[in-house]
Amino acid sequence: MLTKFLSLVLVCGLIVAVAPASAQQKEYIGAAKCKMCHNKPPQGEQYNKWAASPHAKAFQVLKGDEAKNPKCLKCHSTAAGLVLSDTQTITVAEGVSCESCHGAGSAYKTPTIMKDMAKAMAAGLIMPDEKLCKKCHNADSPNFKGFDFKTYSAKIAHKNPSKGQ
Repeated sequence: MLTKFLSLVLVCGLIVAVAPASAQQKEYIGAAKCKMCHNKPPQGEQYNKWAASPHAKAFQVLKGDEAKNPKCLKCHSTAAGLVLSDTQTITVAEGVSCESCHGAGSAYKTPTIMKDMAKAMAAGLIMPDEKLCKKCHNADSPNFKGFDFKTYSAKIAHKNPSKGQ
């Protein structure tokens, strides 16, 4: 009986040890890490487009108590509300960063994964849609003036010309 129990424990331990990365905790890496690959002209300089956008400045527009209010922070900062480990380099001050829209990047950030869209999406890359945007762009916001997904997504588009986008 003890032998069967020890065998079961050993098998369970091996399963956990070799679990795929997608089953492991996905960590937020921050816009600075995304910039390393997504700021080159042949790829479309996505980082510069984000940095010049209202999303990058979303945290900065909060004043006084708003900058500490979880109701405001949930839409004004990707990092707000996260329990960050020492390895996560995302900051509250970077506002609505890449990973608000594209998901935590630790599992899909490597070039070998990013070169294959199916692999990247299997590892957690999100291609944002209207439903995701409306989590923040909705009537719950005190400054909401309507949201037309087609119009606003065109304003923040940051395609990759090297992939024919």
